[in-house]
Amino acid sequence: MSMFCYQCQETLGNKGCTVNGICGKKGDVANLQDLLIYSLKGLVIFRSKASLEVRKEYRETCNEWDKFIVEKMFSTITNANFDRNYFIEAIKETIKMREIVKEKVAEMGIKDVKFADHDAANFTITDENIDEKAAAVGVLATENKDVRSLRELLTYGLKGMAAYADHAMRLGKEVKEIVIFIEKALISTLDDSLSVDEMVALVMEAGKYSVDAMAVLDAANTESYGHPEITEVNIGVRNNPGILISGHDLKDMEELLEQTKGTGIDVYTHGEMLPANYYPAFKKYDNFVGNYGNAWWQQTQEFEKFNGAIILTTNCLVPPKDSYKDRVFTTNEVGFDGVKHIDEAEKGKAKDFSEAIALAKTLPAPTEIETGKIIGGFAHNQVLALADKVVDAVKSGAIKKFVVMAGCDGRQKGRSYYTDFAQALPKDTVILTAGCAKYRYNKLDLGDIGGIPRVLDAGQCNDSYSLALIALKLKEVFKLDDINDLPIVYNIAWYEQKAVTVLLALLYLGVKNIHLGPTLPAFLSPNVINVLVKNFNIGGITNVDDDIKKMIG
Repeated sequence: MSMFCYQCQETLGNKGCTVNGICGKKGDVANLQDLLIYSLKGLVIFRSKASLEVRKEYRETCNEWDKFIVEKMFSTITNANFDRNYFIEAIKETIKMREIVKEKVAEMGIKDVKFADHDAANFTITDENIDEKAAAVGVLATENKDVRSLRELLTYGLKGMAAYADHAMRLGKEVKEIVIFIEKALISTLDDSLSVDEMVALVMEAGKYSVDAMAVLDAANTESYGHPEITEVNIGVRNNPGILISGHDLKDMEELLEQTKGTGIDVYTHGEMLPANYYPAFKKYDNFVGNYGNAWWQQTQEFEKFNGAIILTTNCLVPPKDSYKDRVFTTNEVGFDGVKHIDEAEKGKAKDFSEAIALAKTLPAPTEIETGKIIGGFAHNQVLALADKVVDAVKSGAIKKFVVMAGCDGRQKGRSYYTDFAQALPKDTVILTAGCAKYRYNKLDLGDIGGIPRVLDAGQCNDSYSLALIALKLKEVFKLDDINDLPIVYNIAWYEQKAVTVLLALLYLGVKNIHLGPTLPAFLSPNVINVLVKNFNIGGITNVDDDIKKMIG
């Protein structure tokens, strides 16, 4: 095999991609991503020891190093970066930083650095041997399948955690405690002396820091742009040239809207950027039109029809087709061979979107693919404002169950299950959602219960924290000792590593009886699955009728 990757739900045969990724990344890029993670382990062997000593004195420098670590972790997440050259340069830069920290540790007289003699802490590369090295350090380098499973579960949780931390840092939040845990957890994957119980404990601890990462991002978003509010989002088009922005990064959204106001260019969201429409701060822009299209996997059809310039800010992407590749721009950790990249701005300045804006002015208006409106904006602050109404509906029996259907969408035909499940739910159930899984049912006419829509969209997968807060508030209101006594069931669709982070967060909060689909993760060995079943009663899905009987009764 030329590669091995099973970090996403669509991995080949639910076993592993071995030639090229189903996602579109080439085998050599997959291997280079593994080598980048391995390089980061070598860096944090020394960085974790040194940072505890120098963090207070060199806070700004440390923050820059924190930023580097979370960015590089984020770049390896599924469907974010497919650019071979990016990863080669990132690996070289990581090794260079490792040597700088190694010297710093020596100068400080720190001698008890665990794993200082490990290959990850000392290897070098050349242009000639980099692919050979990359192929040697991947997932299968850990031979014991249960140890491998726990290490990968932890690593994927860290990747999602890094994604949340990256967004928060871009809005000025400090994430040092989260990065300290990321360092500790990365190093643990090199430690062959750890018992299974110790590795499971680290996975559970990752759940705690997953909650922290989502909380700091929620604070960053709401402090910057206000709390999401109930909003009807236009899904039609206007006659002006347009820019379509996809991904998750709200800072990019802000800067693009500011630079396009008064230019005659309309701005539309796509995919996971839809919830930007719910934030008060963005509603002041007259050229912010609404949302265009659906979930990430439909990009090749929808980007073709959009006609205008397209900006890709984070993951949940598909390699662009040649027919529209010349009007696509990437930014942040996103990369595709041959696609123009918008660089990070100097500190204190805005990112420069002028090239994308200039191109958009020369292009036709979007082709209309649908009309109407969809409703969203039910993040925790908005739902808690409706708490009395919701509680009364539960007490009266008007609402019998809440069904959490958060998570990811994907290409597999079997994901139509989630549309069918939403349609088949009894009329006295309410769906709580976040993430692009909602595109399977957010345009259906499912009605309301006493004015409460039956689909409450909290936002991006990044906003899954809202669903946890809502559950905890309901537990408090109903004076329950156990969150699992709430009339809430969990039928979650997963795809990539942020979904793994959300899962670990739910487990840390004590949530049990989660149904995960459309398949259980390939990286979970049978023994690890048994641990999760025993402790949390995690299960898969079967068919709509049987699952509704099991979950709803």
